[in-house]
Amino acid sequence: MPLKYFIVTFGCAQNEADSERITSYLEGQGMVKSLSINQADYIVINSCMVREMAENRVYGLVNNLAKSVKHKAKRKIVLTGCIVGMMVRDKTGKFLRLIKKKLPQVDEFLPIEEIGFGYPQLRTDKFHALVPISSGCNNFCTYCVVPYSRGREVSRPYEEVVAECKDLAKKGYKKITLLGMNVNSYGADLIKTQKSTNLKPIYVKHLGRLRIPTLFPYLLEDICKIEGIEEIDFMSSNPWDFSARLIEVIVNNPKISRQIHLPVQSGSNSVLKRMNRWYTRDEYLMLIKNLKLKIPACAGRKNLKVSTDIIVGFCGETEEEFQDTVNLAKQAGFNKAYVSLYSDRPMTAARKTLKDNIPHQVKKRRWQILENLINKPNLVKKK
Repeated sequence: MPLKYFIVTFGCAQNEADSERITSYLEGQGMVKSLSINQADYIVINSCMVREMAENRVYGLVNNLAKSVKHKAKRKIVLTGCIVGMMVRDKTGKFLRLIKKKLPQVDEFLPIEEIGFGYPQLRTDKFHALVPISSGCNNFCTYCVVPYSRGREVSRPYEEVVAECKDLAKKGYKKITLLGMNVNSYGADLIKTQKSTNLKPIYVKHLGRLRIPTLFPYLLEDICKIEGIEEIDFMSSNPWDFSARLIEVIVNNPKISRQIHLPVQSGSNSVLKRMNRWYTRDEYLMLIKNLKLKIPACAGRKNLKVSTDIIVGFCGETEEEFQDTVNLAKQAGFNKAYVSLYSDRPMTAARKTLKDNIPHQVKKRRWQILENLINKPNLVKKK
């Protein structure tokens, strides 16, 4: 009888897309999907460690599996995702030793790069497809573990992404979400290595000069031309390289979603500087104003909505700095915010140079204020 596999995915849409490729890989090895984790012979845990809570959930699951899963004699626990990515990239070996000590029950550590894009995603959703266009990040925000868990930004070949989207349309898919840690900078590495198309790079003005090359507006425009695709979304975007050309492409193409995710992280200039975020609160608000002013002009689509990510309790955040974030949220008019409590992450600059000195109860109170303001305004008013 073939081995039965089961995949548990933590974290973002990029991890979900990775799990779809892992599914293809496992079924290519002759395995079949198990109806439950308890009946599986081969359990893959696709991990996230962007937040400490997400990392701890992985540890909890592995420990529970060691105690409760049946067929222990032939069962295999495999760990992949961001935790393994960090293990591979930490050349000191300290993180590897730490994880092996914490998770002695894990039988195999599988770097997601070993799966690669050679295995097509085995999707269960027949209407909406997640399409990664890049992986990794070059920005090194001081709180963020992604450059260490996923490495530097690597873009998929332009023609390969377009071909995949055309194939999805032929298979009946109507909606596509393009994925990247920062889709705005897609293609910068292709341009440098001359592996791109003959398209002229679009440069984004940053820190006083044109310095960020991108092919993303072209890619988005070409995917909009594909017959059969009715809606296109993308995530995530950084505020400092959201080009005027990208806005123009969104305006001119009604297929592109009018829900844009634009992480702000903080409304305080001093906190943004400590986070190594390359914009000010005024520049962010100006971008929001510009987006809302221009994009609704596209006929037949709803007015623009903007969602965001916010971190509360970042190192040294004062009440005044937090109130700057509250005020920015009121001005920006977000329709949704993913608010998180800052958690110290390994290898980041914040761990090395700053102090996680905001008490948990203060972080939780600030989280609740923003949650009530942005995500539960009507519920709060009723009370």
